[in-house]
Amino acid sequence: MNNYVQRFLLENLDIRGAVVRVESVWQQMLKDRQYPEPVVQLLGELSATALLLGDNLKQSGRLTVQLKGDGPVSMLVIDCDNSLQLRGMAKYASEVAAQPVPDLLGHGQLVLTLDMHAMREAYQSIVPLDGDTIGEIFEHYFKQSEQLPSRLFLTASNNALFGILLQKLPSADQCDPDGWTRIEALAATTHDQDLFKLTAEEILTRLFFEETIRIFDAQSVSYGCREDASKIYDLLQSLGREEVDAILSERGEIVVHDDICNREYRFDALAIDAIFREAGPTIH
Repeated sequence: MNNYVQRFLLENLDIRGAVVRVESVWQQMLKDRQYPEPVVQLLGELSATALLLGDNLKQSGRLTVQLKGDGPVSMLVIDCDNSLQLRGMAKYASEVAAQPVPDLLGHGQLVLTLDMHAMREAYQSIVPLDGDTIGEIFEHYFKQSEQLPSRLFLTASNNALFGILLQKLPSADQCDPDGWTRIEALAATTHDQDLFKLTAEEILTRLFFEETIRIFDAQSVSYGCREDASKIYDLLQSLGREEVDAILSERGEIVVHDDICNREYRFDALAIDAIFREAGPTIH
């Protein structure tokens, strides 16, 4: 399985973490997008982070992570539900050159939205973009929201993305005062591309070979974009027949583009008639 998140615990150190590895699902997300390399890198690292966060969802719901700024990469959006169905997109200038992450994103915000079915309304957290990498931006977020020292080690290419999350639990220093520093240093060696050919268990065993590691069952990651024309029908019906007919008269057809799934829906006059017949009479 090459699309998964797998949690682990370093039992004698009271340090927890997770490994994420995504290949075919990531390739599906990038298909026909033609993103420049810096955008692929940013979106891939954000995808890995969102999956590491989404793996902690205990109930049915959805996590949406947005990075919005005034730089050449103006928006990154990743959406992930509790079953780790992933989708996402990027908006960027016509030309994006390789440069530091703060210059690519500019001044802006991290917006994290948690919409759980059991909640009356969605929870949203907004913090400034603070950090020189995607990992540092979220380490800063973890420090503010969870008050747990956390480290993220992320990498992404056109073919795959990979990441490791480490979190220091409250009693870690009592277990081993030097444990956190040691594990951070070992995890930082994950830039070694040879590691990506291994399973999560092999990676963790190689990285932390002196530690007692409890490895939990892997959670499968899948692509979250499935064609759902009913939502588009609802959108058109909400606009009303008069406005839809005006657009048809001007353009000859209705075109709706689903940015996050990179899918286009086209409707001619006959299709629009069928949609509004199914809806029945509308009262204004």
